[in-house]
Amino acid sequence: MRTLRLPTRPHAWISAFALVLTVLFAPGVGLAATQDAYAVTKLTQAQAASTFSAAGITWSSSGGCTTRSNSTCTSFDQLNLTTAQGAVTLKNASGCALNITGGTEVGHASGTYSHYNGYKLDFGKNTCLTNYVHNAFTYIGLRGDGYPQWQAASGNIYADEGTHWDVLFYTCGGC
Repeated sequence: MRTLRLPTRPHAWISAFALVLTVLFAPGVGLAATQDAYAVTKLTQAQAASTFSAAGITWSSSGGCTTRSNSTCTSFDQLNLTTAQGAVTLKNASGCALNITGGTEVGHASGTYSHYNGYKLDFGKNTCLTNYVHNAFTYIGLRGDGYPQWQAASGNIYADEGTHWDVLFYTCGGC
């Protein structure tokens, strides 16, 4: 049996240690791989707008703009890919006209799963969408602010905020 002989020079030890750390923390390898599973892909305004246009989803804003730092705009900058995909899934599953009235712009409630962080979209209310949400999803009670909520099998949550649907997309909803 052969015995492994370790280098006696300190710089050789440092080099070996650095190599081990590089392998352990390289993207998609070792310890870093567990964090990559939770990485979120962010979209630009143009990427999200293209996705929505291709699906027949419209959008509007009271300010007629897309600037993220302006609360009267409807911005998609830094929208999560799964949120955009979830909107497309909703459009295809419901067959309803969808008009996005709120995205990642400032002015919405804060939090981890917020508009600004790319997890939520607001949709203008219409009879088709309201009937679809009520019939396809499970009523789960009132949100902390008093608005009624429905949950899809995917885990996504639809809150009826009176003038619009506030939708939290944890997933793409089966895309």
